Amino acid sequence: MLKYQTMPTPAGPLTIVVGETGGVRAAGFTERLDELLPLIHPALSGQAVPDDDIGPVTGHVRSYFEGDLTALDAVAVEQRTGGEFIAHAWQVMRDIKPGSPVTYSQFAVMAGRPAAVRGAAAACARNPVALFTPCHRVLRLDGSLGGYRWGLTVKRLLLDHEAA
Repeated sequence: MLKYQTMPTPAGPLTIVVGETGGVRAAGFTERLDELLPLIHPALSGQAVPDDDIGPVTGHVRSYFEGDLTALDAVAVEQRTGGEFIAHAWQVMRDIKPGSPVTYSQFAVMAGRPAAVRGAAAACARNPVALFTPCHRVLRLDGSLGGYRWGLTVKRLLLDHEAA
């Protein structure tokens, strides 16, 4: 059984879906659960019920927005994909430090495949746990924002928050 909660943040409502052990399986800046559930790998999916207590995750999110930019590092995520590179890239993405965004090319190098710039971009696009696996910290080569599932306004707000 999955549990979810939507909480207010400075970037807008953040809905978080957790599994039985409290690991985040999906997260996004939306109030619509139906936008998140399809992002979860079938082996990790299930029925989700609202719950006011999804564990310590919400406290870590509050701490992050109150200025403890490393608070999200303590949150476990449960991500799975059919591809080995994307799974590895998601792990590497969690090592991108707040306030130190990288380009898609740099991210591909960090993930061990310098020529896989499109693969790096795909890892960002397919990321089911926004904020916790910080795809918002990956930018275009020219430093522009690129894309973000939850909107460029949210991406800019997150990057500005981390740069402060």
